[in-house]
Parts: sequence; structure tokens; C-alpha cells
Amino acid sequence: MTKPELLSPARDLEQLIMALTYGADAVYLGGLRFGLRAFAGNFDTDALASAVKHCHERGKRTYITCNAVLNNDDVQAFPAFLEELADAGADAIIVSDIGALALSKKYAPDLKIHISTQAGVFNHETAKALFDMGASRVILARELPLSEIAKLRENTPKELEIEGFVHGAMCVAISGRCLLSNYLTGRDANRGACAQPCRWKYSLIEHERPGEYFDITEGDGTYIMNSRDLCMINHIQDMIDAGLTSLKIEGRMKSAYYAAVVTNAYRKAIDAAAQGTVLNDVWRHEVHNVSHREYSTGFYFDHEGPGQYHGDSMYRSDCDVVAIVEHCDEHGNAVLTQRNKFYNTDEVELLTPTDEPVLFVPEYITDPQGVAIESTPRSMMKFHMKLPFYAPQYSILRKHR
Repeated sequence: MTKPELLSPARDLEQLIMALTYGADAVYLGGLRFGLRAFAGNFDTDALASAVKHCHERGKRTYITCNAVLNNDDVQAFPAFLEELADAGADAIIVSDIGALALSKKYAPDLKIHISTQAGVFNHETAKALFDMGASRVILARELPLSEIAKLRENTPKELEIEGFVHGAMCVAISGRCLLSNYLTGRDANRGACAQPCRWKYSLIEHERPGEYFDITEGDGTYIMNSRDLCMINHIQDMIDAGLTSLKIEGRMKSAYYAAVVTNAYRKAIDAAAQGTVLNDVWRHEVHNVSHREYSTGFYFDHEGPGQYHGDSMYRSDCDVVAIVEHCDEHGNAVLTQRNKFYNTDEVELLTPTDEPVLFVPEYITDPQGVAIESTPRSMMKFHMKLPFYAPQYSILRKHR
């Protein structure tokens, strides 16, 4: 079996490093313009070139998001950006606009072209047409069930790569093509500035009773458009059987901790599927240790859909990250950087890129001068402690709620 690619988000350099450290084969990231995550950290020209170099030195690939709806001014500026990407050595560009595809072929002919989910690829004829136009990959519409994906795979050139989302936030609009944010706030979701009004709490107002708000259903209002999150950790083999060659984790607006933990869980799941072994339940549970909404399997199975979660639009998580390992000796004596306060009597958990998480109570915590301390109260402070075993740089220390 050919392993599918595991593709992770990189909103900034920290998230990129964590994604690669915890098992991503490739990352996708954006420049300062043309992408659909205007409020992610994103990368200027120099940072983008550094990100590509960082990936290539580790044998990983870098895909650049340029999938916003382009206006005439964007089209004028786009060729210069393409030349910057070509100079940086990026592996592929993600576009939704046919004009952007044509310009990519002209100004960056060595850059592979991936067609964004925003383009709405629902059938094999569309996929083949895009392949004939120069696309090397299509990122399928999120509304396609696996049965339809299998048919599409059977009827497209084997050279065409097929990508699908495996985890992350879902959208009430068809593959994210939404006008609601633009209409209500003037922030255009199709140009990266979504205000997420589908997550808002709505009530009814009756014409003769101005100022009186009525719940749409029983309870404290209703989040009528709030989608559940996608989670396919239990169905990796089904996705491979359908013919997907790349599995994508959504999350460029999420934390570096999110990228690390979710990438790690799906790395283990893909490797288990490739080896024909049963995935350890500890990795199935890992996706609950990051901030998430209620989970579903999206549209992947014919008999069910993602459903809306009407109770609230809140994120939930079973853990808080408290520190990141900077370096550690063979005996587990480590220097860490604080992320959240914890005490020397707290039970904490160590997560590394290779080992199962381990719970322990610290033997000691000291400041950099070796003075014992009871807690880590200062943001981003350096401190020393003994870990249960050697942990490489970027290992994570967290506390269960």
C-alpha cells in the first residue's frame, strides 16, 4: 500500500516546526496576500523562503495558498508573487481561480498546481478538465462521500493526485464559499477575512414586539448554523481505499500545540494502516486533547452528514499545554519554556513525537539559577525540571483538566 501524504497547517514558523516535528509530510502556508486566512500569521517574502528551506532540509514539501477570489488588482500583482515563490523553491501553489492557474503556468512553470476545495470539484469530468489544464492535484469538495471519491479516482488519470480533508473545522457553506460574513460585516470570507457569523447565537424578533428576543428552540438561543468539526481518526483505511493520496488537516487559525498533537495522532493512524495493525486507543483519544467543537465524520459516509451542533459554538479541550522542551540530556534533565502556569505538585503529561504520553509528578522545578520554585507564574519563563526520560526539542508538557 502506498501511504497517503499527511498535510498539516502552518500559520507561522512555530506551527510549521511543530507540524514537521510531529510527522507531517508537507505543510501548507500563506503569503501576505492572495490566501484565505488573512488573519493567520502568514509569511512575508523572506520568511516564506526560509520556511521552504526549512522544509526541504528535512525532506518535506511546502504548498502555498493562493486560493482567494482574485479581483483585477490582485491579478496585476499576482505574477510578481509567483516569481517570488519560484525563486523560493516552493513545491506547489493552491489556487481556486482559473486565471490564477493560467498565470501560474506562465510565470512559475516549475511550480505544481493544486486546485483548492473552493473550486468545488465534485466529479471526475471536472477533475480531468483541470488536469488537462495543468493541475497536478485536486482538493475535493468537502461534501463528497467516500463512495463518490472512489468513483472519481477510478475515472481520472492515475497521475492526478487527490486530496481530502481528514480533520478540522467544517463550514455551513458549500466548501467554504460563503457570502454571509461579507453581507453582515463587510468582511469577505472569499478573500480571507471571514467573521464566522455561522458561529453566532441567533434569536427571533416578532414585528409587533421590538426589542424582545425569542429563542428559536427551547434553551438559551440556538446556534443554527454551527457546524461540527471533522474527525476521521477512526477511518483512515476507508480514506485510503477510496483513493485519496493526501490527507489534509485544517487549522491555520489554530495553535502550534494543535498542529503538533493532531499531526502526531494522524501520523500514528496512517502508519498503523500502512502496517495493517490496529491503532492504539491512546492516539484515538489524542484528538480530544486539543481545542475542538463536537466531532463528526463530515459528509464522507452516504448515510450520514456532519449535522449542526445547536447548543453552543464553544471550543472544548481535555488539556492545557504548560511548557515546551527546549533541550534535554539523556537522563531527562530538561530546560523548558513556560506556556501556562503549573505547580510542582501537579500531575503533568509528557508528549514526544515518538512515545506514548506519560503522566508524572515533577521531582523538582527550579529557575535557571537552580533555585527551587513551587510554580511557573511568569509567561514564557525558562525553568528546569526532571522528565521521565529523554525528550527531544519541541516535546510538550501539558496538564489534564
